[in-house]
Amino acid sequence: MPAPMSDRSDVAESEQHRKDDDTARVEVLSAVFQVRRPTPDAEPVLCVLLWRQDENQPLALPGGGVVTDESLSETARRQLAETMDIRKVAHLEQLSVFSAPDRVPGGRTIASTYLGLVPADAPARLPDSASWHPVDSLGELAHDHADIIASGRRRLAGKLSYTNIAFALAPARFPMSELSEIYCAALGYPVDTTNLLRILSRRGVVVATGTVGRTGRTGGRPPALYAFADNELRVTDEFATLKPPP
Repeated sequence: MPAPMSDRSDVAESEQHRKDDDTARVEVLSAVFQVRRPTPDAEPVLCVLLWRQDENQPLALPGGGVVTDESLSETARRQLAETMDIRKVAHLEQLSVFSAPDRVPGGRTIASTYLGLVPADAPARLPDSASWHPVDSLGELAHDHADIIASGRRRLAGKLSYTNIAFALAPARFPMSELSEIYCAALGYPVDTTNLLRILSRRGVVVATGTVGRTGRTGGRPPALYAFADNELRVTDEFATLKPPP
């Protein structure tokens, strides 16, 4: 026997209400890294950009909702420029989608995440709400943002082996000792400068500029300066793997 019309309306209304409740929000979050010196005399460390909307909330990755007339990558770049004043992102790539139903309290929120890299010599202008934090000493973070940062760091470390991605972390010109410090900070273990130069020169990743830099605090000959041959990501040795020293 067919259900009464009023019952059908109730069922349809209930179904529509369930669909409305199940509608997910999409946000874009960016794990942006830069190699920095905490103090002038300190060793360089890999840092991530974090901000706090107000003092009662934990630190979080920069990001926000998606607008209809932008791609996700355009949204990520706009958010970094407008809210963080980060306008020199040398490399940006989609990282992963974080979609656990309970990752954010309240309503269902799916995060499309990005890995961003900022060169060491980029202008350091940040709003008061934002700052760079060493990835090895992060405190409490919002939601699953620690997992997003860890995913971004693994992606970066992996690509340092078989691509030229370090161009996005290095200054325009550098002595090889500085580049090896950048690799060390990003990988988390020492990198021999001589071996790094040999590997990157053989792959055509870095080239000599014919210029020299300033001498160090201990004196000696001015160091030769190098530059990356390309300022866009490319695979240099798809089977290569950088390994920590024994």
